[in-house]
Amino acid sequence: MFFNLPTLLTWARIVAIPLIVGVFYWPSIDTATQNLLATALFVLFAATDWADGYLARKLNQTSAFGAFLDPVADKFLVCACVLVLVHLDRADVFVALIIIGREIAISALREWMAMIGATKSVAVHMVGKLKTTVQMVAIPFLLYDGVLLGLLDTRAWGTVLIWLAAVLTVWSMVYYLQKALPEIRARMR
Repeated sequence: MFFNLPTLLTWARIVAIPLIVGVFYWPSIDTATQNLLATALFVLFAATDWADGYLARKLNQTSAFGAFLDPVADKFLVCACVLVLVHLDRADVFVALIIIGREIAISALREWMAMIGATKSVAVHMVGKLKTTVQMVAIPFLLYDGVLLGLLDTRAWGTVLIWLAAVLTVWSMVYYLQKALPEIRARMR
């Protein structure tokens, strides 16, 4: 379904992108407030990723469109925030290239595998879920860019986590490519 509660939550992640980016261009807000607002928005909208899946199953409102839109919304949100972090000098451009490049490559691979009827070869795996989890922790840490509760240097931890996410990103891409390789070889003959 195009408009049910789970799908609307997924759409919310896409709508959130200009809100999160726009916070950093609002001239009358000081940097600390921009960081806090962007972090709160990201956490709020990232939580909809869990909520939309839960509600779709609970309300029996799963749909092919929702299954398509959900990972697209996740990728848009993560890629937009990573680009903002690069712009703010809080993430390395190399990390952004790895994360965004992988998303494009694996999306293309999944589309091609779907066209040839081999989607099970590139089904979501635990390493991909771990990559996403690490990204979803690293990004708000880097958006916040301060000391949390007087103890936690979010930039330092966020930097470590975003690099860990980049490593997991490469690992997951290699995993998915290896799973797809037999199908690719079979089609190349």
